[in-house]
Amino acid sequence: MAYITLDTKKLEYNFNYLDKLFEQRGISWAVVSKMLCGNKLYLSELLKFNIKQICDSRISNLKTIKALNPNVETIFIKPPAKRTIPNVVKFADISMNTEFKTIQLLSEEAQRQNKIHKIIIMIELGELREGVMGEEIINFYEKVFELKNIEVIGIGTNLSCLYGVLPSHDKLIQLCLYKQIIEVKFNRKLQYISGGSSVTIPLIFKHLLPKGINHFRIGETLFLGTDVYNGKPFRQMYSDAFKLYAEIIELSEKPTLPMGEMGTNVEGLSFDFKNNRTNNRTSIRAIVDIGLLDVESSHITPTDKKISIVGASSDMIVLDVKENNKKYKVGDLIEFTMDYMGVLRVLNSKYIEKRIATG
Repeated sequence: MAYITLDTKKLEYNFNYLDKLFEQRGISWAVVSKMLCGNKLYLSELLKFNIKQICDSRISNLKTIKALNPNVETIFIKPPAKRTIPNVVKFADISMNTEFKTIQLLSEEAQRQNKIHKIIIMIELGELREGVMGEEIINFYEKVFELKNIEVIGIGTNLSCLYGVLPSHDKLIQLCLYKQIIEVKFNRKLQYISGGSSVTIPLIFKHLLPKGINHFRIGETLFLGTDVYNGKPFRQMYSDAFKLYAEIIELSEKPTLPMGEMGTNVEGLSFDFKNNRTNNRTSIRAIVDIGLLDVESSHITPTDKKISIVGASSDMIVLDVKENNKKYKVGDLIEFTMDYMGVLRVLNSKYIEKRIATG
């Protein structure tokens, strides 16, 4: 059975690096745990760190987090669906919102549960995902401030997740100005300007982060050490805290080109080998026990650089091990690293065992 491992020492190193980075600049930060897909083993390890806030986009995951540590502050990081309102109030101390009607429902439910529910209102800055339009902000906040059992604690924004719009000094200054306008207009103080995510971290090093930005939500950089802005790893962090292992279930020398009339594969893709010049070539091919049901092959990379992925079906991935100089055999494990979407898909697969690295 294929399995994924988490090296908790590498993850702890990444956490401490980020914690120091933000602490030195007076920035609060929350861990975005959605990559872990609610896995209790991995969440338990994560919560051993000095985490003040943890974010997720699935209520079931926040429920698990609260069961593991009732004292950690939880944030629901997408606009709540109507049917989730009771559980949002129950398991999320804070939620991020963009719809007044939804906040009304949160207010009513918070009154029923005799709670004060905190919210951060998300502002549209060009990514065109969630966010209140700039010209509507004053009227929006005015109505929300009147609701019972709702405490507005901040203003926030999301960038780069949908179209890849990058954060900039000018965009984040705009967010800071919105906060100032709201505070002056309504004589209210907002605790957070939640304008930071993994993609915003490089602005700190370039001294381009406005001083008003005092809250970050970090997932990918913590878990994978990724400089999301530039699409490469941070040299100061570990990028391989997660490893995937798949077992060789067939190993054989085969032609490099398929034979017969060509149609489409399981993904509906068709292939044309007419101009391929390797007609008479063969190579050693290994089949491993993971497939598209678990992860897309474009999001995983064999750590053995001489191995290449040549194709995948629902339950198997085919590898080219060339001349097999390392003498792989059936039953051996092939090790892979993964990018963000690779880890996310693997962790969401119930067919892949989750382990803690022991070596």
